Amino acid sequence: MGPAHRVPLRGAAVPAESTWSTPLGAVTIDMEAAGELVGGGLAVADDVPHAPEHALEVQLPLLQVLGFSEVLPVAIGVAGAQEVAALLAKVATPGSIVLCSTDLSHYLTQEQAEAADARTVDAIVRLDADGIGERAACGRYALRGLLAWARGLDLGVRVLHQATSGDEGGPRDRVVGYLAASLGA
Repeated sequence: MGPAHRVPLRGAAVPAESTWSTPLGAVTIDMEAAGELVGGGLAVADDVPHAPEHALEVQLPLLQVLGFSEVLPVAIGVAGAQEVAALLAKVATPGSIVLCSTDLSHYLTQEQAEAADARTVDAIVRLDADGIGERAACGRYALRGLLAWARGLDLGVRVLHQATSGDEGGPRDRVVGYLAASLGA
């Protein structure tokens, strides 16, 4: 799941199409799980929010390389943390892998981003959905929901790597924050 950057969306949208294409070939959409979300009123089936979106699309080749052939992309628009948590509770069965794609801060200086992202990462580690500020992450609604869901399951967070685009060779006067973290028992 990830943000709906370019199309206004209230709640969540799953694809109506049954496959997506990547440079590595077609990926099958889990239409059964999508149908459960739509039938339960937790999402709409709509390809429009997905068409211009990159946050989920860029993850698919990586998942294909890892051997995944079926996925459920969910674009999250303006939504409450509990709405998204309920969505996850409906489809994240034992053995599922839930991926939340979002950047952290955007277009701050390196120093400003480090401070802002430190507050965001602290909230993530504490599973504090309310601690994710309005400008903390482009996928804040998805992230808040993930944290609420994880808190309900008493999962822990392990920070794998944190950086900014400035750390990775970009200019340091206008950076984007990145975090890789995992959830587990």
